[in-house]
Amino acid sequence: MNYTLHQLQIFLKISELKSITKASEALHLTQPAVSIQLRNFQEQFPIPLTEVVGRQLYVTDFGIEIAVAAEKILNEVQSINYKTLAFKGQLSGRLKISVVSTGKYVMPYFLSDFIIQNEGVELLMDVTNKSRVIESLEQNSVDFALVSVLPEKLKVDKITLMENKLFFIASTKLKLDKSLSRKKLFEEVPLIYREPGSATRNAMESFIAKNKFAARKTMELTSNEAVKQAVLSGLGCSIMPLIGIRNELANEELQIIPVKGLPLKTTWNLIWLTSKKQSPAAKAYLDFLNIEKDRVIKDQFAWINNI
Repeated sequence: MNYTLHQLQIFLKISELKSITKASEALHLTQPAVSIQLRNFQEQFPIPLTEVVGRQLYVTDFGIEIAVAAEKILNEVQSINYKTLAFKGQLSGRLKISVVSTGKYVMPYFLSDFIIQNEGVELLMDVTNKSRVIESLEQNSVDFALVSVLPEKLKVDKITLMENKLFFIASTKLKLDKSLSRKKLFEEVPLIYREPGSATRNAMESFIAKNKFAARKTMELTSNEAVKQAVLSGLGCSIMPLIGIRNELANEELQIIPVKGLPLKTTWNLIWLTSKKQSPAAKAYLDFLNIEKDRVIKDQFAWINNI
């Protein structure tokens, strides 16, 4: 057999995502390129690795066994690379972080200098909703998680990074009656929500429930970016984190509507399981944050205090 490491990597990703399209996106390859590599890999086995039923791709029992073996091989190759770098005196290893969707506007700034300074460290950052972030932490599949609400059922340690502010946001195209009371504003203006499980959704619903507003829900979207685009188009208003709308405020595409009780304030925390045995890369990153986080906040996020 003459399969390559590249083919193993592609097949492993296909087996994880059950989709050639999703695998090509995850690997930053074209769909035809992934299909060709899958076909070439399959030709080396007399038993099918995958099958298509309807329009859904499934991995066969044999394919699952090959995927498990592929993962072991790729991990061993990665281990060789890390040991080589370690022998040369360089910090190496994987740093796995799960980030709630709004955190994508925050976390890269706390990572960039560390990754630049440590070329042997491989960064794997998954951006998803709060529920999946906590699930990945609970399953011990990541080193760290970035959240604005601490999980109640897990024993975690944390580093506090920075404050998170949420405001009532509208498009500047939307002409709101400034005489509307808070109650009328939430009852008459269409509202756009994040999906259930989102910390932003939870904060928005808690504020509405606390004030006993009969909110008019019109739309539910699965990312902050989607909510922002919907608000920009004039479909409605939302309570959104300030961190993700800096450019739109500067360009006067979005406006903050003053509402008593807002902004809501939470805190971005980088958390990890108390029982977690940290890798050298993870320990080094914690040391980096303890020294550099205040500088990062001053250099990258000072503008937040001006709003």
